Amino acid sequence: MKITTFNVNGIRAIVKKEGIGWIEDLDADVLGLQEIKAKPEQVPAKLNKLPGYKVIWNSAERPGYSGTAVFYRDEPKSVSLGIDYPMFDEEGRVIRLEYPDFFLYNIYFPNGGEENRRVPEKLQFYAKLLEETDELHKSGKFVIITGDFNTAHREIDLEHPQANSKTTGFLPEERAWIDKYLEHNFVDAFRELYPDREKAYTWWSYRTAARLRNVGWRLDYYLISKELMPRVQDVIIHDDIMGSDHCPVSLILK
Repeated sequence: MKITTFNVNGIRAIVKKEGIGWIEDLDADVLGLQEIKAKPEQVPAKLNKLPGYKVIWNSAERPGYSGTAVFYRDEPKSVSLGIDYPMFDEEGRVIRLEYPDFFLYNIYFPNGGEENRRVPEKLQFYAKLLEETDELHKSGKFVIITGDFNTAHREIDLEHPQANSKTTGFLPEERAWIDKYLEHNFVDAFRELYPDREKAYTWWSYRTAARLRNVGWRLDYYLISKELMPRVQDVIIHDDIMGSDHCPVSLILK
């Protein structure tokens, strides 16, 4: 099974620039998108007619902002939107799919905002989500959380850690929440496989040709229940796929 996550930074913009060939190239069984910035009636019609796929849209109430989508081949047992947190559910940040052997969360985590104003709310989101996944673990369920976490966990996960120590996305209190998830039966699948791989970035600023120079951050993750790790064959960063300031990342499961 191949699960792919991709912050497209505007679904209309990426289709206009790149078409939809990247979807076919990725050939994912489940494709989770973040920051779609569109309502269902605004997305290119071809995206609702992809051969072999069905699609779920969870758009933000605010036009041109946030939002998530999931393309899938195999019908999930259930689908739910949001995490019962009105402030963020209005922004279309979460789609959860239930499969026979795990729950899959596709999430666009909040950004800390200008001057870090929204950091407290971002941390509340982390806390609320962990409460929900804790309950799933207690009931014997397994979980995969993927998407744009908007946080680089460790110094190895960004090019300039010291210079960004007071920048949202690498604040100590944000990074501590990733640690907390790892203490609650999750593992970072990529780092489990590649603990020392440097410059494995998934986001690059549009400024100063950062992507060309690979001056980036790893913001797009797979946090998975520890019990699922033996099924992981690989985690692939598709840094050759363009069209966004992020690139897709795929989880390959046996």
